[in-house]
Amino acid sequence: MSKEKGNLAEQKACTYLISQNFEILEKNFYAKKLGEIDIIAKKDSVYHFCEVKSGKSYEQAVNNLSLNKIHKIKQSTLYYLQKNKLNVSFCIDALIVVENEITFLENITL
Repeated sequence: MSKEKGNLAEQKACTYLISQNFEILEKNFYAKKLGEIDIIAKKDSVYHFCEVKSGKSYEQAVNNLSLNKIHKIKQSTLYYLQKNKLNVSFCIDALIVVENEITFLENITL
């Protein structure tokens, strides 16, 4: 997927989160050697670390959430919390963007 399509999907995801009363705290947080978190948002004192995936179909997009990718997001999340000295409730979510339809998958790790 092109950078332009990825940026458009992330913008749609941010617009969706804002419409659901989330506050966008940061976009494209990069943790050196660990990976990137597409969107960091907050709602009701809970931090949400969001991965955005898009594709021509839901199946194509969601299949890009590999175990390795989820592991890197987890490690980046822990780094972000440590770096910012945060002791807060959090979860890792995914937003699946297919054209103008968005599916919000909350707490994708156990």
